[in-house]
Amino acid sequence: MLKTKITDIFFDLDHTLWDFEANSKRAFEKLLKKHQIPVQINDFLKIYEPVNREYWEQYAKQQKTKTEVKYNRLTDTFKALNIDISQQLIEILADEYLDFLKRESILMDGALGILDYLKNKYRLHILTNGFIEVQTDKMQYSGLEPYFETMITTEETGKLKPHPDVFNYALQKAGTFAHKSYMIGDNFQSDILGARNVGMHAIHFDPEGKNDIDFKIIPKVKHLLEIKEIL
Repeated sequence: MLKTKITDIFFDLDHTLWDFEANSKRAFEKLLKKHQIPVQINDFLKIYEPVNREYWEQYAKQQKTKTEVKYNRLTDTFKALNIDISQQLIEILADEYLDFLKRESILMDGALGILDYLKNKYRLHILTNGFIEVQTDKMQYSGLEPYFETMITTEETGKLKPHPDVFNYALQKAGTFAHKSYMIGDNFQSDILGARNVGMHAIHFDPEGKNDIDFKIIPKVKHLLEIKEIL
């Protein structure tokens, strides 16, 4: 009975369909090589990734601006690495990184397979916290764009997932209702609890089994193709 009621599926983009870690590493490899910055990629990422994560968490709480996230995460990383980089070069690096990043196209294993399976059964949508100008190009370069009827970025609402305004706006833009919709994402707090709090169904994509919370009403998959068993 449940399957006949569902009409719309919302996917998170980064870490769910689009392999952010792999694509980001590629982009930074190109960036560091181009500007001959004396640091190995793994040493750089070891510092950058937690710094970036902290900036995004503060951005979600409206404690940091988009500009601060974009530039200061690099400033802090190079300071921690004791590499002297001018502010002018920081701004160049930040802009070029996003330009390199959005052109990368590595997808999570099974991404196209599950979209091919779902596309004729449901209307598909993207709901992402990322910067709108970057996320739009990611969709195009990666070949994901044709699968989706709408792409909603949280910049359109001025808030970030898991704020209920984000999900309500997405449902309204897609022309659907919470009880007829699923949210699929990797972040339990932002994607899953955010969706559940407005009455949507949800599937937690947890490829590394990081979340050991057992919610019987919220199915969890380690591989995207396992979604076939639910939808």
